[in-house]
Amino acid sequence: MKAIGFKQSLPISEENSFIEFETEKPVPTGHDLLVKIEAISVNPVDFKIRQNAAKDTVLDTPKIIGWDASGTVEAVGNQTSKFKIGDQVYYAGDITRSGSNSEHQLIDERIVGKKPVSLTHSQAAAMPLTTLTAWETLFDRIKINPEKDKGKTVLILAGAGGVGSIAIQLAKKVAGLTVIATASRPESANWCKSLGADFVVNHHDLKAELASIGHSEVNYILDFVDLEGYWEMAAEIIKPQGHIVSITGSSSPLDLNVLKNKSVTFSYEFMYTRSMFTTEDIEKQHQILNQVADMLDEGSLKTTLTTTLEGFTVDNLKKAHAMQESGKTIGKTAIQF
Repeated sequence: MKAIGFKQSLPISEENSFIEFETEKPVPTGHDLLVKIEAISVNPVDFKIRQNAAKDTVLDTPKIIGWDASGTVEAVGNQTSKFKIGDQVYYAGDITRSGSNSEHQLIDERIVGKKPVSLTHSQAAAMPLTTLTAWETLFDRIKINPEKDKGKTVLILAGAGGVGSIAIQLAKKVAGLTVIATASRPESANWCKSLGADFVVNHHDLKAELASIGHSEVNYILDFVDLEGYWEMAAEIIKPQGHIVSITGSSSPLDLNVLKNKSVTFSYEFMYTRSMFTTEDIEKQHQILNQVADMLDEGSLKTTLTTTLEGFTVDNLKKAHAMQESGKTIGKTAIQF
């Protein structure tokens, strides 16, 4: 089968930052499905791993990355029960295994969902990683109860990005929160509003912007861009007994003492935790993806796909990575095979 990978961590402009090669089609066992991939999408985690996985070495075998895909089940392992050959599926993958930048992939069915019927493969491939991240942030980390917490305020940092784009929708339409998103450009602000944000504020003067809309403090802060850069500000604007969740991490230790007097909760969200450690509730991702598929088909949620590149080629993968590295993408970018 055809795959695209890399042997060295090179700048995306370099000729061999990605290389096309042939490899054996894998055979599913256990809980695995063999999926014939129809479309993939690209996330910041893709370029971050490409930049760091082979920094000081040259790999013997090209590394295949990619963690969003939509496709068709071609074969199943002997312990599978959720899908059959011919089913159309979508998923965000497992960071410890070979990725989706290939014509076929093995994936544990417990982290796979049924593809939304109303969506194309490209539209579906745009959703899994960001949706699982946003869902787990709101409902597993903060544990928002839509009945009890309806109307509370959530600040979404980087509202127009991939995770922010679905987090706005889930926070508004599922959790019933008052949604404030950050965006600095007119086009990104308009995108956030179209997804349901009640307010869009400029992150360049966040404190003043929040005060101007009558929300100097917020109940929840979702960091999807730069925890270290926003840490002190977040401690100032979070309400007492509020909750901050980050997906970005920090290059230096954080001073948790700044949260003490307000009894603020801080959590990390890492979408790969369930698959990486085969947690007892690993199947929850299967359930979330199925529930979201129903909501997408009902029209209560919409795909966050904004750009589709036609053809599974080295050039298109390079282009998608360059777009992600620019930090200026709105929504998601997919590659249609």
